[in-house]
Amino acid sequence: MTSSNTPRWWRRPWIVPLMLVAGAFLAFAVPPYLTFDPAESRLEPPPGNDFYYPLLVAHVLFGTVAMVTACFQVWPAFRARYRRGHRITGRIYVFAGALPAGFVGLYIGWHTAAGPSVRVANLVGSVLWIAVTIIGLRMARRRRFADHRRWMSRSFALSMSIVLSRVINIVATIVLTPQIATTFGGSEVLMKYSATSIGAWLGSLLLLVLADFVLERRKTPKKPPSGVVASDQGRTPSRV
Repeated sequence: MTSSNTPRWWRRPWIVPLMLVAGAFLAFAVPPYLTFDPAESRLEPPPGNDFYYPLLVAHVLFGTVAMVTACFQVWPAFRARYRRGHRITGRIYVFAGALPAGFVGLYIGWHTAAGPSVRVANLVGSVLWIAVTIIGLRMARRRRFADHRRWMSRSFALSMSIVLSRVINIVATIVLTPQIATTFGGSEVLMKYSATSIGAWLGSLLLLVLADFVLERRKTPKKPPSGVVASDQGRTPSRV
């Protein structure tokens, strides 16, 4: 029988849309890389770089593992009901998802063909992803589980930032296209690089801000029910 303290999925209405969005994104983004054909790549490999495409495929596959397992990590009902499953998927997320994807992402980010702004955004995003994931792992091993949840929430935000960055990229492209002849001096390539840069920076930034906003709201103490007064010494509240 399910414990009354176990969160029901319908009390977290965001979990189903989250999984649907992640699934739709992966269904669109991953298949071209499963062919192992560089011609199918959505990113242009740098000329003469034989390592870029194999590492890009590895980055995509590790990132897929991270996104799938991250959805289970932030699902409250799954964490409460299947604690062993939570630990197992957590290890998979860290060691077969976020960390390898982040380290490979450093190479991919450095060799991007989308210009220096995107290069810096990718490098900063990868470093942050690696850092917050390692800190979250250390907090769990020290049994500081509240801190562990906070840092892994930030890691989750960065793992999902690729989805938001693609959406922002599309919006930015639509907004910037009329400015090709003016702002970008007739260069469609420069406009595309700028749109990609906006998506790369804002995707990570907005989700990190949102994650910390949610974390701060959860730290705010709830008001006691009407008719209940807490004692100054922190004892059990008494009714008046």
